[in-house]
Amino acid sequence: MGGATAAWWRRFIPPARDAALALVVTVALLYGAYGEAHPSTTAYFHGGHHLPRTPAAAFILVGVACLVLAWRRRWPVAVLGVSVAAATTFTLLGYLNGAVLVAPMIALYTVASFTSIRRAVGYGIATLVVLGSASIAVNPLGRFGGGVVILPFMVAVMVVAGIAVANRRAYVDSIRDRAEQDARRRIDEERLRIARELHDAIGHHLSALSINLEVAGLGLERGAAEVRAPLDKARLLTRTMLSEVRNVVGRLRREEATDLAAALKSLAAAIPSPVIHLSLPEALPPVDAERAQAILRCAQECVTNAIRHSSARNLWIELDASGGGLGLRVRDDGRGAPNLAEGSGLSGMRDRLSALQGRLRLAPGPPGFEAHVWLP
Repeated sequence: MGGATAAWWRRFIPPARDAALALVVTVALLYGAYGEAHPSTTAYFHGGHHLPRTPAAAFILVGVACLVLAWRRRWPVAVLGVSVAAATTFTLLGYLNGAVLVAPMIALYTVASFTSIRRAVGYGIATLVVLGSASIAVNPLGRFGGGVVILPFMVAVMVVAGIAVANRRAYVDSIRDRAEQDARRRIDEERLRIARELHDAIGHHLSALSINLEVAGLGLERGAAEVRAPLDKARLLTRTMLSEVRNVVGRLRREEATDLAAALKSLAAAIPSPVIHLSLPEALPPVDAERAQAILRCAQECVTNAIRHSSARNLWIELDASGGGLGLRVRDDGRGAPNLAEGSGLSGMRDRLSALQGRLRLAPGPPGFEAHVWLP
């Protein structure tokens, strides 16, 4: 409700501002036109020129030229035409037109600020020709007296000012569009990151869960005692998977802290086959959440690939924190993948590491399959 009210209020402000401007200009120019028709001194009349008598009805034209400015943003060209027509008619009737010329100048400025440069110059020339010709043809102060001399300068100033405002508006709009495009790009990147996180988390745990259930099924044929261990691991995997999915969806850009050593130990404990041999440094230095997640996801992807494709019996995970970076080496004793075709998992690993200036090197064998990960 509040947002709708605010939007309505923002739409209401420009018309109200234009109406107020039109009213102020009308009062000011009527006062100026009346002062021109009834000067307190006749010192500037010379050379036989006489002050014309301006009837009250003629000031209606001044009012029309000014009041029409209330619609200058909605119909700028039409407002310019009406204002110029009213000022020209007032001029051709032989009355002093110094004050009334201001109204079409405001309309010309509005047109120039909402159109192209070529059109703005064209409307400026047309306005100058119409008002200038009328002023020269019928001028109580002489052919080039009164406002005739300054009219070209007024037109030029209004056109240039309008073009400047139009250019500034276009510049601001381009910045706003660029900001919106950047925001959309960041949203797309975030969606891709979340999709990759979900793929890595769910894919690995589902593969491990499947292995445990298969082992449990084989255990049913041998006796109930051999079923309990894989089912306990399957239950643990289910809880872990749900927890990771919940963290990924809820985290968005706020990274959760990750205990890398504990996560790798949990990974090794949850897999019955192949047998995982885990090697961790005695003193693991602090690792930020983003890099810890990258190492963990790479390890999970390698384990998942070994389960699905390698027929390996043993898998070695070695973590190294020396040499100014964090290294991960995962290898198995399976049949390898000499004709390696990277799927979404391996390409996701490369994308994740590339974002952190890391490297991925694969040795598809045979014998076995080996992956080297390094993060600065």
